[in-house]
Amino acid sequence: MSKVSDMAKVSVKGGFHYMWGLAASTVISAVGTIIIASLMGENNYGAYFVALSAPNLINLFRDWGINSAVIRYTAQYNAENKIEKIRGVFLSGLFFETIFGLALSLAGFALSGVLATVFNRPEAAPLIQVASFSVLAGAFVNIATAAFTGIEKMHFYSIMTVSQSVIKTVLIVALVVLGLGPLGAIIGFTTAFLIAGVIGILLMFTIYKKLPSVPLSRAELTETVKNLFRYGFPLSFGVILSGVLIQFYNFLVIIYVSDNALIGNYSVALNFVVLITFFAMPVTTMLLPAFSKLDATKDSQALQSVYQFSVKYAALLVVPVAAMVMSLAQPAISTIFPNQYAQAPLFLALLSITYVYAAFGNLSIVNLINGQGQTTYTLKLSLLTACVGFPLGFVLISQFGVLGLIFSTVISATPNMIFGLPYIRKRYGVTTDWNASAKILLSSFIAAAITYLLVNQLTLSSPIELIIGVIVFVLVFLFSVLLTRAINESDMYNLKTMTSGLGPLSKIINKLLMLIEKLMSILKI
Repeated sequence: MSKVSDMAKVSVKGGFHYMWGLAASTVISAVGTIIIASLMGENNYGAYFVALSAPNLINLFRDWGINSAVIRYTAQYNAENKIEKIRGVFLSGLFFETIFGLALSLAGFALSGVLATVFNRPEAAPLIQVASFSVLAGAFVNIATAAFTGIEKMHFYSIMTVSQSVIKTVLIVALVVLGLGPLGAIIGFTTAFLIAGVIGILLMFTIYKKLPSVPLSRAELTETVKNLFRYGFPLSFGVILSGVLIQFYNFLVIIYVSDNALIGNYSVALNFVVLITFFAMPVTTMLLPAFSKLDATKDSQALQSVYQFSVKYAALLVVPVAAMVMSLAQPAISTIFPNQYAQAPLFLALLSITYVYAAFGNLSIVNLINGQGQTTYTLKLSLLTACVGFPLGFVLISQFGVLGLIFSTVISATPNMIFGLPYIRKRYGVTTDWNASAKILLSSFIAAAITYLLVNQLTLSSPIELIIGVIVFVLVFLFSVLLTRAINESDMYNLKTMTSGLGPLSKIINKLLMLIEKLMSILKI
């Protein structure tokens, strides 16, 4: 178990650095979003959202699985003490991303008129032209993130993403105030993204310089590129399919929903879902390098432990947060946007459902499969998702608009679990701790139901209702999770071990865990 403990410490430390960066950037972006959405109004904010849909679609054809391959091989070589090979991985990934990012940015610029026509919004062409260069920016940011993740230097990621949020917020607000409207917002977004990408590449170079300087022949670089493509190519089709599915949904909404205000409500709800992503992303980000360090044939017991821990502790983080967001969607939206975005609370509550799937292993399954190099099966899962998602989306969105989009998203996320769980059990011998997952779901449901019923009876201001709701939810969930024995003494020990590498913060966490242990003792759990 020492190997598992060491891996857990490293992953938690990396996840923490990722989380503080994500937290800071989320808060900054949230403040910016509130100001921007208020200044622009529903129609202009909807136009801003529509313009960014074009580069988001183009982005799907940029990566070809290279970033995931960079993470996997960097983590693997690092674990195998083959550090000299990491330089070749970095160079190959950066070269590929730069070439494709630039080419696709220029393509997006040239096709802006066509894309605007497809969106039934010809006036959006100038916005799409500017937004197209965010594709190149995304290439820089993503390859830098892959390098930081694989080498487990996530504090660099935090520096990059916080810089982007600060610059983006300042630029967009300034340009909108100057009267540039959606165009100013797009210019600010793209410029900030490009600056963040350059910062990421510079930080990546500081890691590169410290790696062993071993001469790389053309043959070695060619072999590295082949390995990256061999691993990433199946993933690329899966990513493209998944991305095209999302953009297909967005396009259908744009076509069938002519009211920009309704799209603006949906966009606001998406921004609030970031509150859940704040807890989910550190988990999913650190799982691929963690699983990449293990060989299923040699480390079967360790793989089972790491998988079960990843599902249980991810569920403990993500599921209650999703349940809390669902139960408090109305006061949350009303607090930030009084008398605005009336449909956003419903959209937010429904969008949160997909994060409940964390209790079933949704955040871990694909990372486990990819970490073991079986990317072809990941492609099969993506194909199954597409087979369900495309016809379902067309039917539901054409009939129910934004609500149809949300239901399509929720349903199309299930094939990964339905087919992935039996696969990992058969191939790797790993299973989810269903007892623990059921208890976490039950505790979250109880807390959400009590919170929702209580808040609905209050006639106070939205901010006060929100504060009361959060306090009630946390207290009810804590007692529920203890009374159902979703966590036990073994979990307390594991949590202390995993957080022991966080320096001074570990002392604070230990004190909190000790309080929970005392409560467990009082309740005789």
